[in-house]
Amino acid sequence: MPRAFPDNVLDAGDVLIVGAGLAGLFAALKLSPRNVTVLASQPIGGGASAWAQGGIAAALGAGDTIEAHIADTVAAGAGLVDEKIARLIATEASDRILDLVELAVPFDRDLEGKLKLGREGAHSHDRIVRVRGDRAGAAVMGALRERVRATPSINIIEGVTAHALGVVEGRVCGIFAPNWREAEKPPLFIRARNVVLATGGAGALYAVTTNPPEALGEGVAMAARAGAVIADPEFIQFHPTAIDVGRDPAPLASEALRGEGAVLVNDQGVRFMEDVHEAADLAPRDILAREVHRQRGEGRKTYLDARAAIGAAFAEKFPTVFAACQAAGIDPGAELIPVAPAAHYHMGGIAIDEWGRSSLDGLWACGEVTSSGAHGANRLASNSLLESVVFAARVAQDINGNDAPNAARAAVFTPRFGHADGLINSKIAQRLRWIMGTHVGVVRSADSLKAAARELAALEAEADASPGAGAAFANMFTAARFIIAGALGRKESRGGHSREDFPKPHETFRKRTFLKLSDVESAGAAQEVVHA
Repeated sequence: MPRAFPDNVLDAGDVLIVGAGLAGLFAALKLSPRNVTVLASQPIGGGASAWAQGGIAAALGAGDTIEAHIADTVAAGAGLVDEKIARLIATEASDRILDLVELAVPFDRDLEGKLKLGREGAHSHDRIVRVRGDRAGAAVMGALRERVRATPSINIIEGVTAHALGVVEGRVCGIFAPNWREAEKPPLFIRARNVVLATGGAGALYAVTTNPPEALGEGVAMAARAGAVIADPEFIQFHPTAIDVGRDPAPLASEALRGEGAVLVNDQGVRFMEDVHEAADLAPRDILAREVHRQRGEGRKTYLDARAAIGAAFAEKFPTVFAACQAAGIDPGAELIPVAPAAHYHMGGIAIDEWGRSSLDGLWACGEVTSSGAHGANRLASNSLLESVVFAARVAQDINGNDAPNAARAAVFTPRFGHADGLINSKIAQRLRWIMGTHVGVVRSADSLKAAARELAALEAEADASPGAGAAFANMFTAARFIIAGALGRKESRGGHSREDFPKPHETFRKRTFLKLSDVESAGAAQEVVHA
């Protein structure tokens, strides 16, 4: 006899995946033919994954090795990469590329039909698998979207954002979401035997970002508020070459452009990276971003010059960047591209093990919402999509190996409406983004971080008193407090975390940060974080 549930409880059955980017959809396919429900705040196949331009890193070329890929990953991560995890993703890269080929992703190939490999910053070999130069994310997500929609065991709920996890007797057993049936009623609880968070990053907490508006760190906040351990929240990667034309989010000038020979110059025509790092314009992203930031702080404008390296071939080789430039009235093959650093990728997130397990029973996570140790203090270019598919597959393998499938198919839900539109454009959100960008940006200090904590506390009190305040705002504030707490506690500069009052790395802090919500509940406590 079927079980009866209250009106505000829905049964998603076997596995509930929250997030429909690369990690979420790839995990759903790997779990097939299990009964899986995917909860998506946006139409599936969009988000940050679809915006990824560079490609996927894998040691597939002649002369390249898994060991070299590991070494590059470790070097870029500035002393905090978990080498076991780096080995794991580098070793499994080729199998995951083959999975994507089987899904009909149209990777670039040479005249012999072999995968064409490109070079990006801090890589020692050509190992970036691309699609039409800068279309990898869109092409991969398009292929996954088609396969997911054609898979009968995968149910999709689009247009709904999860705001909290449900925990019973220490085990995560579902999520709370807005009641799309009747908005004035309590939130819906969507229950499931296993829950996977794949909600993406936190870049939209910053005023200048390359991330989509939904990248607000809600997955990290939901897990933290349920009691999960969060790792390395202070490490935000700022991409050095966001196109500086006043758009929000900022369009990205892919690192692949510099791989093809484009160079950074200032308004005096000086190639300023040549005197900063031996790899010049192909230095790690944190070094590039800080130097672009410094140039701009001293009153100089910064540009990417692709005229000699790419020129008239720009539209064919990099159609996404070309279109973004054209929309701003720039011909990137003949003119300089104005660029600035922008929040791009969160190396921190839900602490997971090698199987994507969080510290909470019943909760797995994969993709940018996590911190596996793969990226350390600074992610190596094109390791993000790689980590997503590797851990999505491992999460599916772990769930399949530890829990018997439930043959019953979940109900298909059709919401009338989802998460309230315009959150990112609210005055509260815009003020929060300004605080983060101003005080917790490319370069920080104790003074700026404490100012951020004070201003955030005042803003949160204002948000609590305003009509419509709720779980979404609470999650934004929680995610921001974790970033500030980690940054206050790490009294050094390392990778994506740069402090002008502690400008050098220190061996005392050559350890990862692990925090729980109780560690960051006040600005004072935020200074006493645990490095282990």
